[in-house]
Amino acid sequence: MVENEIKLPVHDSPDAARLRVEALGYRLHRDRTLESDQLFDDLNGQLKSSDRILRLRRVGDRAILTYKGPAQRTRHKSREEIETDISDPAALVLVLDRLGYQPGFRYEKYRTMFRRADETGVITLDETPIGFFGEIEGSARWIDRTARLLGINRDSYITDTYAALFYAWKRRTRSRASEITFGAIQKAKAPD
Repeated sequence: MVENEIKLPVHDSPDAARLRVEALGYRLHRDRTLESDQLFDDLNGQLKSSDRILRLRRVGDRAILTYKGPAQRTRHKSREEIETDISDPAALVLVLDRLGYQPGFRYEKYRTMFRRADETGVITLDETPIGFFGEIEGSARWIDRTARLLGINRDSYITDTYAALFYAWKRRTRSRASEITFGAIQKAKAPD
């Protein structure tokens, strides 16, 4: 129930990155799939201000509710993570509303996942509307070893959330987008 991970920028194309990961013996665990995430918080933003997350993720026909506790950010990001499958996402949204939690920030990504049969860690490739990122999730030792195998320097490690990466990207690009969805980013790029 503890998530340990890093993100990192990927400068290869998705095909080249996939070949690079597979060349090290990692095999496809889940093919490229759209993940749509919706964060929830109360009107005062208490979850965000305490570095906690309540997220509803949709992956195909599957819906997953996730609670993430406050993160410890050292070289890696580590935090409590509790997940459960949801059979009726619309009913869950009503329950959350009745408890005072409103939908907030949304983000999307096409995620491809890789694993080795003899390892518990996972490598993901995330194609987002604001760039291409990798995630390496597992024990701290495994993360560092896997990053070295991939030729990744520790200086490239990112422990920010996608929301934090979005707001940094938004400042750099002066984008008017309010969320990391493919539609919102495309709309913000359109001329007035």
